[in-house]
Amino acid sequence: MSAKSLATIVPLVLSLLLSAQSASQQPTAQPAPPTAEEIAKRQKAQDEQLHNDWANLQRYREANAKLSPPVKNENRVVFLGNSITAGWAPYFATMFPGKPYIGRGIGGQTTPQMLVRFRQDVIDLKPTVVVILAGTNDIAGNTGPSTIEMIEDNLASMAELAKANGIRVVLSSVLPVYDYPWKPGLEPAPKIIALNKWMKEYAREHGAVYLDYHSAMADSRGGMRSELANDGVHPNEAGYRIMAPLAEQAIQKALRGRE
Repeated sequence: MSAKSLATIVPLVLSLLLSAQSASQQPTAQPAPPTAEEIAKRQKAQDEQLHNDWANLQRYREANAKLSPPVKNENRVVFLGNSITAGWAPYFATMFPGKPYIGRGIGGQTTPQMLVRFRQDVIDLKPTVVVILAGTNDIAGNTGPSTIEMIEDNLASMAELAKANGIRVVLSSVLPVYDYPWKPGLEPAPKIIALNKWMKEYAREHGAVYLDYHSAMADSRGGMRSELANDGVHPNEAGYRIMAPLAEQAIQKALRGRE
């Protein structure tokens, strides 16, 4: 190959190599943020849900209908809650192997919504124990402003409904939160601590079991330890692995109370 040909080819090859390198170094395209139309459509769907089925009774109606009654000596447990419970339920088979534990969590729900669906999603399933984890979305104002006293009233009503139907009650502490990503600035940490203090006292006075997740998961600010949640609110698998043995201990304590 002549020197003239090399002089023509080499710059071309170098140019192609540099172009390929530049392309490989380009950042991976990120998903586009939702458009105003998509946000409006999502909000409309949420509004329709709240207007047509405020407590979302349809969510578990079919599953409940398919669920067989508990067999003799089966200690069925229903976990009632919000997205934290909904996100935990897929781990039940591995974290509570062989246990007849049923998840009835719905994302975003507050205690008044859970109270409305308590008969359908708890009492009618005839559990031995109900584990209630609720209140954080009330503090976040998901279904409107809510005082600590309003949350307490709803939790007490659920506990009384369970007791009246022969169901043992486990009241779970609200998990620690320093700030809600979807509604910042509410300073929930001290409100959660106050609600948990009331819950512990209520459980002592009314024969329920208090399940303390908060102490095992909180950091020095009263928020969630960073390694236990990706958003400071919803536990990851490491968070659920801390919760599981605490829940099992509380359930066993509740069952002993029946003896």
